[in-house]
Amino acid sequence: MGVLKLKYKPVVTTDKGGEKSNFNSLSLADFERFNPSILGLGDISKDGSTVNALAAIFDLEGFTSFCNQMEPHLVIPEFLSRFLDWIFGEISKHFTEGRTEELVRVWGSLPFFAKFMGDGILFLWDTDYSVGLSGISNIVAALMFVRDSYVSEFLPSIKGKFVRPPEKLRCGIARGQIISIGNGNDFIGPCINMASRLQNIGEISFAFSRRGFNPDASFGGKGSWRKHFVLKRIDIRGLGEDELIFVDRKEFENLSSESKERFKEP
Repeated sequence: MGVLKLKYKPVVTTDKGGEKSNFNSLSLADFERFNPSILGLGDISKDGSTVNALAAIFDLEGFTSFCNQMEPHLVIPEFLSRFLDWIFGEISKHFTEGRTEELVRVWGSLPFFAKFMGDGILFLWDTDYSVGLSGISNIVAALMFVRDSYVSEFLPSIKGKFVRPPEKLRCGIARGQIISIGNGNDFIGPCINMASRLQNIGEISFAFSRRGFNPDASFGGKGSWRKHFVLKRIDIRGLGEDELIFVDRKEFENLSSESKERFKEP
């Protein structure tokens, strides 16, 4: 992802019939700057390295409508600045176990990669730092807290500052191997695509793929975090039929009968 700022000069040409046309001109050196390097990926011909990852995509529901208000240039930068400060701080808080004047103890690890996607953010965790399946599952639990805190903490903190801000923060999560691109400045992998689909399944705002999670072992059995999720089978557009996913139990129970029809029993 990059920005290409070029110096254009106006040029007027006249054809044989005397008709004038207006163009912009660039130096040859500037013209040749339009190439894949502006993506900021580095040497994309390099072999990619693989990472065992957990991908989480947060999406601001209703952000497009929020951007369509009057004079959005006066509003969007401030909102995004507040939101990004908040979400990075919120994730840091939920992964902090303790601290001294010089050290901070964290649960597993912080995300090693973050990418702004216009109306949301992709976060990637290296699960090799997560100390087993229970540690990986703790990431899911922490992100559910972040999703909830958007409504309970962030929205009240900006009350009176914005007109109709996005009302909900959505989150989709999936595990898998990802491949680095170029000099490790970006990543691709099916789990990123799956997380993107899972944050956008109707009225459900929190979902994660069953792959790589043992529900009873991962979340402490039926008496603990397991009770917050319900397993369903669903068709994921472009990725697979009858995918097993966990969704927020309370959200599912509050769906209309018609909306529930999309989710099959496992």
